[in-house]
Amino acid sequence: MKDRKLLNAELGRMKPGEYRDAAPSGIELVLDNIRSSHNVGSAFRTADAFHVDRIWLCGICDCPPSAPLHKSALGAEDSVPWVHCADTLEALRRLREEGYVIIGVEQTCAAVSLEKFVPDAGKRYAFVFGNEVDGVAQEVVDACDFCVVIPQFGTKHSLNVSVSVGVVLWHAVNAILNR
Repeated sequence: MKDRKLLNAELGRMKPGEYRDAAPSGIELVLDNIRSSHNVGSAFRTADAFHVDRIWLCGICDCPPSAPLHKSALGAEDSVPWVHCADTLEALRRLREEGYVIIGVEQTCAAVSLEKFVPDAGKRYAFVFGNEVDGVAQEVVDACDFCVVIPQFGTKHSLNVSVSVGVVLWHAVNAILNR
């Protein structure tokens, strides 16, 4: 046999209690009016994979407990801390008070291409992801410190928000670990 899949027990993953007790990553997610429970659940699962400290569920986002959210989160909603905030701007105000650099993930005229974004040592980051149709609201973009954009090379104008969460988190965590 050339290769074999690892069993879950061989992966060495932490348990939910260990996740909450682990040193913070310095990364938080803000979901700005994500309408699909499945996209919110996927964000939870991806946040767990990259050890995000907290998810801000803003506006119309589905919140745990929720069967459709659980279907894609697969229990990550129990490991990743979250807070609901009716207004995304209020969430950003609170994050700014906590010292976070707030980064919108959106196609804007001044957005930094994701591969050029290098996190600074010692800083904490909150990444804002927007609605599946409308993206990050303009007033939320205005409240961000800056925006990053994921380069794309096909005919579509955007990626699914859950895919965007994975791409951005992989890049950010990889950059932080390789400083």
